Amino acid sequence: MVRALFIGKYQPFHLGHLKALKWILERCEEVIVGVGSAQYSHQLDNVFTVGERIEMIRRVLAKEGLLNRCLIVPIPDIGQHALWVSVVLQYCPKFDVVYTNEPLTRRLFLEAGFRVEEIPKFNREVYDATRIRRLMIEGGDWESYVPDEVASFIKEIGGVERIRDLTRSDKVVKV
Repeated sequence: MVRALFIGKYQPFHLGHLKALKWILERCEEVIVGVGSAQYSHQLDNVFTVGERIEMIRRVLAKEGLLNRCLIVPIPDIGQHALWVSVVLQYCPKFDVVYTNEPLTRRLFLEAGFRVEEIPKFNREVYDATRIRRLMIEGGDWESYVPDEVASFIKEIGGVERIRDLTRSDKVVKV
């Protein structure tokens, strides 16, 4: 059995992530979905908690019938790149290949001796978490870029209101 590791921040989990995951599952029997930067939340680039991200992913996998082939594992950043792969190995079951397009993640796993494969960019200019969060802030159509289960969950937890609150400031601008 070939088991893959697919790491991302999933802020939020979008249709590009789902397409990539399905593509990986065509090549591997099982995938560890590593939820990176697990310790961060309530920031503009890390809006959702690790528990919320796991719940988003779990709901999508359940609807897609993929729960039995995926493990969802939170993975923290530690601030020391040279040690990070060893932390990932402590948090995850054994895996055979890493799928990522993120340059630092790729480099760190290659240097640690892992096989690393790139993932096709499924409409990367459209399916981009930063763009989706910007649409949430601006009141745009962010929902069409995430699975229905993710959109429902974000509404359920007040995620759009949270990200909009995070853009506010208490600073007084003097003219």
